[in-house]
Amino acid sequence: MTAAGNDDFRARVAPFRGELQAYCYRMLGSVQDAEDAVQDALLGAWRGLAAFEGRSSLRSWLYQIATHACLRLMSQRQRRIAPPEHGPPSEGTDIAPMMEASLWLEPYPADAGMSFEQRESIELAFVAALQHLPGTQRAALILRDVLGFEASEAAEIVGASVAALNSALQRARQTMQEKGPTTSQQAMLRDLGEVGERALVTAFVDAWGRSDVDALVKLLAEDARFSMPPIPTWFVGREAIGRFFRERVFATPWRLVPMRASGQPAFACYQGPEFRLGALNVIGLRGALIVETTGFLDPAVHARFLFPDR
Repeated sequence: MTAAGNDDFRARVAPFRGELQAYCYRMLGSVQDAEDAVQDALLGAWRGLAAFEGRSSLRSWLYQIATHACLRLMSQRQRRIAPPEHGPPSEGTDIAPMMEASLWLEPYPADAGMSFEQRESIELAFVAALQHLPGTQRAALILRDVLGFEASEAAEIVGASVAALNSALQRARQTMQEKGPTTSQQAMLRDLGEVGERALVTAFVDAWGRSDVDALVKLLAEDARFSMPPIPTWFVGREAIGRFFRERVFATPWRLVPMRASGQPAFACYQGPEFRLGALNVIGLRGALIVETTGFLDPAVHARFLFPDR
């Protein structure tokens, strides 16, 4: 292909790149894996562009290639999980050694411009539930229920009959009812309102910055969970989390910068004394209380959010 042809190809696929990456993230639970899948898909599309006959839209054709790129990666890599899926909660304050980063679900950095429904579908709990689905079911549910493809178009993307696609979708919906969140964080944030969210975020930043465990614990639900992938150790309940904060987390000072990740309130956490970026905390809410805090410690995850190191 000529240089002009390369430029034309890039121009044609550029409008779809962001949504393809979000799709692959939902499929794989990892930003890095999603980037790999999109690169693989675009390379395949570039090679096959001459044979593209236009029987479907360019968007559908790209989704078809991306779907099969994701399915190939899924066959080669283990399912991404959150620490509570790895084992029981800790009863002390000791932490286990870090495990392979490729085991863990990752947060998604880009949610600007997404619709309410699209933000719901990149929330950590929703994406974690998706990872329980077999590949075809996962693709069917995302294509139909998240992205709104017609059954015939989704079937062509997946490479199945409409009947097989609908059967996979029905089974996927049943599993998501069992494994998925009962309500979305977007609904929680909408009910809380901008003023309520701002007050909660301000209180969290202030309490963490002052190492005020009592104030932090008051922001937590009774059954709140705290985890720190790629460390498998996690804690449940105000008492256990508060004890871990007192004995381990606040041995050094912190500064927090509010942000967004996976459509949820999050914080870039800078650890003293030099205040280097040490964690990316993503919180989940139930009403006006925090029910989940996931502190992502992997520097590779931090780098995707483009925050300064200090």
